[in-house]
Amino acid sequence: MRVVNLTIIVINLIVIVLAENIIVTTRYYIFTTIYKVSFLISVLQTIFMKVFGICASPRNNTTEYVLKNALNQLEADGFDCDIFTCQAKTIRPCMHCDYCLENKKCIIEDDMVDVYKNLQEADGIILATPVQSGGISSNMSAIMDRTRALEAIDYNLLRGKIGMSIAVGGDRTGGQDFAHLKNVTYFMIHGIIPVSGGPFGSNLGASFWSNDSLEDIKKDSYGWESLNRTLIEFENFLNKYI
Repeated sequence: MRVVNLTIIVINLIVIVLAENIIVTTRYYIFTTIYKVSFLISVLQTIFMKVFGICASPRNNTTEYVLKNALNQLEADGFDCDIFTCQAKTIRPCMHCDYCLENKKCIIEDDMVDVYKNLQEADGIILATPVQSGGISSNMSAIMDRTRALEAIDYNLLRGKIGMSIAVGGDRTGGQDFAHLKNVTYFMIHGIIPVSGGPFGSNLGASFWSNDSLEDIKKDSYGWESLNRTLIEFENFLNKYI
């Protein structure tokens, strides 16, 4: 009888051990599978994320150079990037005629059509402006004003996207912060989440001193550091909130 009882106990122990091993193995398989699927989803999300950069300079020079470098870095990290440059483009100023409120489109037909399309499709938006008269360029101002037509179509069209600012000044203190503040204000008005490079040197975005020279902006190490810091946060926000 004792032998039978001992055999039953041993069998029960073996069954318990095997069951626990099966459970542990199953849990491990489930957890690893979930991790792999989550990782794959995050990779796919990055691949299909679109970033739209606007260069508001009338010239093909320093501001465009910086923006293209930023987009190249993002493309290397798997983002789909498009650029719109104001050089040789026609962006007429908003007439505030309210035509868009009734007709759900802007009455002006010019190159702003490309901007409308890309703003809607983008997950992240980079505004790059040269500093003019201590602030943003007239091109950037026109683009901002004309975005009103998108809000007339749908108030939430741009809401939840991620925004980043680049300001390029001919002088070190030419008005980069004021340009950033205008870009950030634009983001806030349209429900776009503004991103900075953090509290240690890139408080509002990437700031450059060009000295009105392409060769000099390439040497602006502090400016490139501010761009790298801001791009890191920009990617973090895209991966977290989009």
